[in-house]
Amino acid sequence: MLCTAAQKPLTVVKKKKPEMDTNLDKRAEVFHKLPLDFAETENLNSIKMGYSYLLTSVSWPRLLATVALVFAIQGIYLWMLVIDEIVWFLPLICAMASILIYYFCASKQIYMVEVSCYRPPQEWRVSFHNFIEHAMISQKFTAKSVGFQKRILERAAVSEYAAVPPALRYLPPRLTHAASRQEAEIVMFGCVRDLLEKTGVDVHEVGVLVVNCSVFNPIPSLSSLIVNKFGLRSDIKTYNLGGMGCSANLIALDLASACLRVSNRGTYAIVLSTENITENWYFGNYEPMLVSNILFRIGCGAVLLSNKRSDRHRAKYRLLNVVRTQRAGVSDIAYRAAFQEEDPTGTVGVNLSKDIMDIAAEALKANMRELGPLVLPYYEQILYFTSRFFVFYYENAVKGAAREYVPDFKSAFDHICIHSGGKAVIRAVEKGLGLRPEMAEASKMVLYRFGNTSSSSTWYQFQYLESKGRMRKGQKIWQICLGSGFKCNSAVWVANIDIAPPGDNAWSECIIDYPVQIPEIQPIS
Repeated sequence: MLCTAAQKPLTVVKKKKPEMDTNLDKRAEVFHKLPLDFAETENLNSIKMGYSYLLTSVSWPRLLATVALVFAIQGIYLWMLVIDEIVWFLPLICAMASILIYYFCASKQIYMVEVSCYRPPQEWRVSFHNFIEHAMISQKFTAKSVGFQKRILERAAVSEYAAVPPALRYLPPRLTHAASRQEAEIVMFGCVRDLLEKTGVDVHEVGVLVVNCSVFNPIPSLSSLIVNKFGLRSDIKTYNLGGMGCSANLIALDLASACLRVSNRGTYAIVLSTENITENWYFGNYEPMLVSNILFRIGCGAVLLSNKRSDRHRAKYRLLNVVRTQRAGVSDIAYRAAFQEEDPTGTVGVNLSKDIMDIAAEALKANMRELGPLVLPYYEQILYFTSRFFVFYYENAVKGAAREYVPDFKSAFDHICIHSGGKAVIRAVEKGLGLRPEMAEASKMVLYRFGNTSSSSTWYQFQYLESKGRMRKGQKIWQICLGSGFKCNSAVWVANIDIAPPGDNAWSECIIDYPVQIPEIQPIS
């Protein structure tokens, strides 16, 4: 095209390309090497897990209550600005703040919804004659040992209704690991199944499981056996307590209640207590170890605990206190009061010390000192601490002996369940506390009917009192458990409702015959 004089020719200016940032290219190259699916990266998975845990661990009722309260307070504040009458709304604000503080700070109540005890079949019962006959035929005992067992059996206050596991009925006895596991499965599964059927609780609602058994601890654990059998949920908290003796049921109870107090509301816990007779039977001739063969019999007890507010209307009992006393750090003699060891021939058994009654008395006294301020009426506490002051003054200033006042614990409780460890143990506690005969009746009847079932014996006593129709709303129960270590543990319960005699429990077939008069000696022909 031709240009006129007035026009200048057009020139095309080429822009210079900017220099590329080499660092940027490298970052882009690294970026493109990242996986396209960010959900598969390790960091994001960690974030997702934390986010999921946060959402599931939040107590939504409390969160919603807090949000509602904040909005309510804000609304009240705005309304006060409108009417300018703050004095009229101060009581309402204080009331709502008090409700919130109580809701967040009040400890969760622990309820016992139901208790279940194993009832052995009739064919597991062992008569005195068969017991002595088996001891003689087994050729494991000398004539002197057989005679010793016969004398103890005649005076033990254990009846012929008490049962032993099938493995001990064979000649020779089948003392195998498989037999011990079979015994454990039969009694535990029967108890848990009965507990779930009575309460109607789904297995996926159970968030805590605590099992205690002293002498039998297989791999996998007894708690794992229950989880596998009943298909309990995968995030359940399970504990298996071993070697903790006849007082371990309250140790397991204390552990389960602590778990429930830090768990979300709506959680159930099962506490199961048993002992394995097959694993614990002693085939030797050392007399202090033979006593356990006479006293211990098969048994199992399980309770269902709950922290749900809605269960307070149907739960049988509410837990008030648990006090645990340990004497192993005070005395070596107490530590060895019930000691599993080998006899001079190398046979393993439980050696019961001749001083066990004195040791149990000291452990009970120490436990009562801690329990007293929690449960005793004020006038009893004043009398007790006054006597302690005068005893201290008399022993240090006058240099004489003095006896302190023993508080009247009968004034604090309506029922007392003493561990059915033996006739001498029950009588010693009964005499020391000055109990009326009916207050020790349940302990004596459990020993007579079922024998020493170890840590489950006090649960059998709960069922005995229920079957007799003696549990009334508001009544308090003192549960006393004594065991190796030496340990004395106490639990205090209050009856939530009037408990009618249950139609089916460990006592339902024979409760009409009890109580019975227990003879001092039951002769064996």
